[in-house]
Amino acid sequence: MNTRLTRTLASVTFALAVLCGLAFVGKAITHMLDDGAVCVQTDFWRNAPLAADSVPVGQGVKASGSTTRLCQDDPSVGQRAADLGGELPWLLFGSLALLLFSRLLKAVVSEGPFTDAASQRLSMLGWFVTVGTPVAGLVVGWSQSWLVGSMAPIVGSGPTVSGPQVLVLAGLAALIMGKIMREGVRMREDLEGTI
Repeated sequence: MNTRLTRTLASVTFALAVLCGLAFVGKAITHMLDDGAVCVQTDFWRNAPLAADSVPVGQGVKASGSTTRLCQDDPSVGQRAADLGGELPWLLFGSLALLLFSRLLKAVVSEGPFTDAASQRLSMLGWFVTVGTPVAGLVVGWSQSWLVGSMAPIVGSGPTVSGPQVLVLAGLAALIMGKIMREGVRMREDLEGTI
């Protein structure tokens, strides 16, 4: 096993986790302090024969395009927060996933790949990705849906799940590998105990 490469990869993933965390905080602060328009895109009227200026929207909302883009020039605090909810969950998810992956790599460097610590950290990463992916997708989908509903009350669409939900499969694979590694560690300990 190349510990130098693993150590470097652990440092790089930790640095990326910190950068994603800083991007999360920076985006939240700058976006809440911004006084510009809030925009969201919806496909609700995609098949409807409506012109952009005849889309039924709320007061102060501008609509444009075939996949309707709605913009509120003077958004409420709730609309601004919902706009953030469409962007921030994936930054937070990525930051935490990279941090957990960095911890896994540090355990591999310090104790080896087939240890109880490595298997536990792999399982923790697997649980986080398996549960965190749909949760982040629901937060993003709900935020976007609420934002569209606040600008075009007639739409009233329910929350959707957005984002790369295929990551759930990667999380499940990490859970399975963590369980296999844990059983391998136990078998090795039993074998060492009998010799």
